[in-house]
Amino acid sequence: MSTSRRPDWATIPNLVTLVRFVLLAPVCALLLDGPDTLAVVLLLAWASTDWIDGMLARALDQTSRTGEIIDPIADRLGLAAITATLAVAGLLPWLALIIIVVADVAMVLLATRAALGGRLEVSRIGKARTFALMTSVFLLVAAAAWAPGLLGAVRVLLWISVVLHVLSAVDYILRATRVRAQVRPEGGAPAGEEPPSRR
Repeated sequence: MSTSRRPDWATIPNLVTLVRFVLLAPVCALLLDGPDTLAVVLLLAWASTDWIDGMLARALDQTSRTGEIIDPIADRLGLAAITATLAVAGLLPWLALIIIVVADVAMVLLATRAALGGRLEVSRIGKARTFALMTSVFLLVAAAAWAPGLLGAVRVLLWISVVLHVLSAVDYILRATRVRAQVRPEGGAPAGEEPPSRR
């Protein structure tokens, strides 16, 4: 099938993103049972798909609007489920989980419309937040499985990533607010731009 005739969703990177959804349930089940080597390996595989799908999208020139939508959903849903599981297992502070959830809910309520409309791109702080949170969660599980004495140091990194998470949420909300301010109340084009012609 040629690229021009291929449906927007039918890409290899999107398939990798779907694998991230599929891996989530077994990862959480293993973490709840108590982190071990298998849990660490499966969590690493889950986190790696976030880097792999982006790399493939660029290498294969298979970026898609579907991918732009489901990739951050997979990230946020996965991190929320994994951090909640770690909190239940007693490895992650409940306060950190509450802050992460509140920030995510605020982003969903205040920034989702702008993001789905294609007017809100992923920011550098957003990418840094995702990397830091995934890294700290992975190190937390690895420390619990292999080096419990390092849990205290890893939790410091976790709190740094939580701060980045909040800053990223504030950044998204502020940018979404500016986008809404630029759009005419009746749904027209942003101020200073001509509305698109109808064909």
